[in-house]
Amino acid sequence: MRLIGALLLAIAGGAWADTPAALAARYGAEAASAQPKYASSADAGRDFFLRRFNVSADFPSCSTCHTDNPAARGKHAITGKRIAPLAPSANPERFTDAARVEKWFRRNCNEVAGRECTAGEKADFIAFLLTMKP
Repeated sequence: MRLIGALLLAIAGGAWADTPAALAARYGAEAASAQPKYASSADAGRDFFLRRFNVSADFPSCSTCHTDNPAARGKHAITGKRIAPLAPSANPERFTDAARVEKWFRRNCNEVAGRECTAGEKADFIAFLLTMKP
């Protein structure tokens, strides 16, 4: 229900705001247009985050680089480069630029899942991250 409210608020405002909740609402609306019974689920987002896809030996899951706790700093599995927390509660800059969010979803979904993520997976993933405490 909150997702629908956020969607209506974004539509009433005339444009999509680049906030994590607004992006989750946009992805959720896109998923619902393709699957009318779709409902965003933080639990499904957590399951996706922790799932071992094993498409790549270097990146079997999201948590490979981002740790099992997305509110913590991660480290790239190959380069060792530090990665800022994914959870907006621990990193307020996350999910605030729609173009960057799409770029990283496209890159990381292809590397980890071996395909682009669906709109529903993106909505669920962000919903999960929004439940995280710093």
